[in-house]
Amino acid sequence: MKILSLDEGPLRTWPYQSASPRGQAETVWFPLLRGTVDVLPDEVAALLVLSDLQGVAPHALHEGAVALLGEVLADELALMAELGELPPPSNVGVVLAGDLYSSPLANVRGASGDVRSVWRAFAEHFRWVVGVAGNHDTFGGAREQERFRQRPGIHLLDGEVVDLEGLRVGGVGGIIGHPGKPGRREEEAFLQVLGGVLREDPELLVLHMGPDAPDTGARGSPVIREQVQARGALVVCGHAHWEVPLATLPGGVQVLNVDSRAVLLERAR
Repeated sequence: MKILSLDEGPLRTWPYQSASPRGQAETVWFPLLRGTVDVLPDEVAALLVLSDLQGVAPHALHEGAVALLGEVLADELALMAELGELPPPSNVGVVLAGDLYSSPLANVRGASGDVRSVWRAFAEHFRWVVGVAGNHDTFGGAREQERFRQRPGIHLLDGEVVDLEGLRVGGVGGIIGHPGKPGRREEEAFLQVLGGVLREDPELLVLHMGPDAPDTGARGSPVIREQVQARGALVVCGHAHWEVPLATLPGGVQVLNVDSRAVLLERAR
């Protein structure tokens, strides 16, 4: 899979509350970009790719009650589709690259918590949801997580590759770090899991922590770059924000960074 075009300016933006470095909530804007890819399954008109939705916003469908940004976006994007501004939700697959939680007042940076409600909100409207956990995401206890993984239309990956109507999607969640902390693996263990996924030749690789892009100075992991740049998969990631969301690594592998943004990738006509 290859991205053929990506708009520089957003199709739409939404205001939301996010934690500032000073430990206070501040208003920032969440952008939706539009692009095209060369191939998609016949019944899938587009992929909606998002990551790092760490904020809250008033939910118009719930009398303005504050909800996680991802829950709000799921309904807002579905409404745009119903109005004909996006492809029909039943023909759109959603890709989530992790870190979907915020503290209720959006005043704690790096807060961790349960993000099943965000996944369920997207699954309620769209064709299917696939993705990985970020290092700040939880999914309940072990039994609850197992039940969640079995829900129809939800594909939470961590070392697996799934075939979604002919699109092979692989994923590795979390980040490289001290394994004593949630959502982290030692470097060797992370690369071992990543290598196992790459050997199954996915067309789309979803990571939370992605590669760096030295040619642009974009932040990420050099060891992850070394693993993925010899492969043909389109890489989607978040965790470290890139001002320019799309980069091409040596060897031609594309990396789409969706930290704090959404990208709608439609089949080129």
